[in-house]
Amino acid sequence: MTPTIAPRLRTLLLLFLAVTGALLAGAAPASAHAALTGSNPTQGSVVDKAPEQVSLTFSEQVSLNDDSLQVLDPKGGRVDAGGASDLGGDTYGLKLRPGLPDGTYTVTYQVVSADSHPVAGAFTFSIGAPSGTSVALSDQAAGGGVVGFLYGAGRYFSYAGFIVLVGGAAFVLACWQRGAGIRPLQRLVVGGWLTLTAATLALLLLRGSYVGSGKVGDIFDLNLLGEVLGTKSGAALVSRLLLLAAAALFIAVLFGAYARRDEDEREAGGPETGAEDAITEAGVAEAGVTAAQGPGAEDDSEAAHLAAEKNDLTFGLAVGGAVVAAGLAATWAMAEHASTGLQPGIAMPVDVLHLLAVATWLGGLAALVTALFRAPADTPIEASAVRRFSRLAFCSVLVLVGTGIYQSWRQLGSWSALTGTSYGRLLLVKIGLVAVLVGIAWISRRWTGRLAETTAPEAAVVVEQRSAVRTPATVPADSRRAAQLARQQAALDSTRDKRVRDADPHRSGLRRSVLAEAGVAVVLLAVTTALTATEPGRTAEAARQATAAASQRSGPLSLKMPFDTGGEDGKGTVEVTLDPARVGGNQMHVFVLRPNGKAFDVPEVKVAFTLTAKNVGPLPVTPDRVATGHWAASGVQIPMAGQWKIAVTVRTSDIDQATVYKNAQIG
Repeated sequence: MTPTIAPRLRTLLLLFLAVTGALLAGAAPASAHAALTGSNPTQGSVVDKAPEQVSLTFSEQVSLNDDSLQVLDPKGGRVDAGGASDLGGDTYGLKLRPGLPDGTYTVTYQVVSADSHPVAGAFTFSIGAPSGTSVALSDQAAGGGVVGFLYGAGRYFSYAGFIVLVGGAAFVLACWQRGAGIRPLQRLVVGGWLTLTAATLALLLLRGSYVGSGKVGDIFDLNLLGEVLGTKSGAALVSRLLLLAAAALFIAVLFGAYARRDEDEREAGGPETGAEDAITEAGVAEAGVTAAQGPGAEDDSEAAHLAAEKNDLTFGLAVGGAVVAAGLAATWAMAEHASTGLQPGIAMPVDVLHLLAVATWLGGLAALVTALFRAPADTPIEASAVRRFSRLAFCSVLVLVGTGIYQSWRQLGSWSALTGTSYGRLLLVKIGLVAVLVGIAWISRRWTGRLAETTAPEAAVVVEQRSAVRTPATVPADSRRAAQLARQQAALDSTRDKRVRDADPHRSGLRRSVLAEAGVAVVLLAVTTALTATEPGRTAEAARQATAAASQRSGPLSLKMPFDTGGEDGKGTVEVTLDPARVGGNQMHVFVLRPNGKAFDVPEVKVAFTLTAKNVGPLPVTPDRVATGHWAASGVQIPMAGQWKIAVTVRTSDIDQATVYKNAQIG
């Protein structure tokens, strides 16, 4: 026995809620797509005197406002002066007030990465010596909490609405034009439009709090909304709302004038009422009679005229709908992953194609499920329409695979990122789900090949039975009795519709396989939404490598350089160590050794640091003699990170000296 529709729909709903909750909750902490790769002063460093400014370097360009960067003293008061400035090279600086006392200071940042996701964090540095601090930092990740969950849910529903809207309309125009007059399909497409519109408005309201404080009370802050409208993401959301107004006009024409034109054409015996459709609607015998008799000359002229008008309207709707759909897809491409990073000029059009292919496939699948389960028994979907959708879905999958390969290469960058990053692991899950979906679609394609539309004669009988038993126009005066009869009639009609739909075992098999496709598609959409909110593998690995390199550079630096002053007993080796070899204060030791490795007692040693790329230096350092062949200096200040040239001058007599050089990365 075929299960009823309600339990299946409840199962899909529960699956949707479970997967959405799990993925959205898990995606929020990983939503930061830019990483802090360096700072001056560095994290945990101790500097001898207060710096004039603090600088932060990120893995990609970020956007910020006056409160994005803050420096707090040990008591939690702000000590920064003025807003942050762009220093170039993804580095941003913040001036500090002069005369800061010794102690531990906290640097906090809350910025937005180039692909619209919030990034937050904090670190400390000390002036003079470390001290206690009363600054309490929030444990909540950027984009997390209630607002983060609501924003993630809004993203999911916006994708779902777009897919249903675009895919449902494409299904009607390209596969089953009679569906324009089917009420369940109309409700499906209109529901997609309403979902996308509501989700877009919600995202616009949530955006300010999502990238800022994360407080629920800030959702309706008009000042924050004004700031959002001036950002790239805000412009994309507003553009989406304007395009949705055009989509509303498209829907009105599709389910209004177009549906009426299709009905008029069928009544006039136009080409849409071909042999296959005639068999579906009225039975084999009646179709044969219609074909034998043929319409009159006047009917032929009217049918041809209606067919020409319908073709023109179909072409106009197809072109207009494609433009609106591409515009809607572009609102995602212009503000998210595709708009930043490698090859954005290629990535954005590819992303638009990818979204359109997903919508055509999965949205058309939703329309097919609706047609198979909810279409009236006297207007069943034809096998030809299912075959047309099968071909359309196959083409969409080809586009999806091609664009997906490019996007995967662009976002991953290496095979190791496929298993070594959250983005890569989610991508593997997505690929697996797509493979499962394609496998089920192949089963559906086999059912389509077996589909024999044998239910049409029975559908005609059902219509006649309905007409025979339907309540007459002159219903009893008692309104309660009339309502009861109407409910009974509706129940009878529903039972007959279900019996007609279930009459063909091939059609029942097709419904089951398509419903399974829809279930996998729900999970696939949730995974895709989480994927768009996860840091790309290429970015994650670049940030990881930068952090590892910075960590390696933070260790003691040791350089050995041979020298020859030219005089008697003037040869040897000088070794310079710098600890911890990073921006800020460092401890320097210089060891002078003879060729045999013994300490070389020389009169003088001098060291100078030059950062040629920034025209900084030379910064002279004169170490103090500690012991024979051992010289030292504390608090050696390195003002910024870079490739420094270290010059060491060794004097072995009153007139004999030599200067040797070596380059090293510091900071």
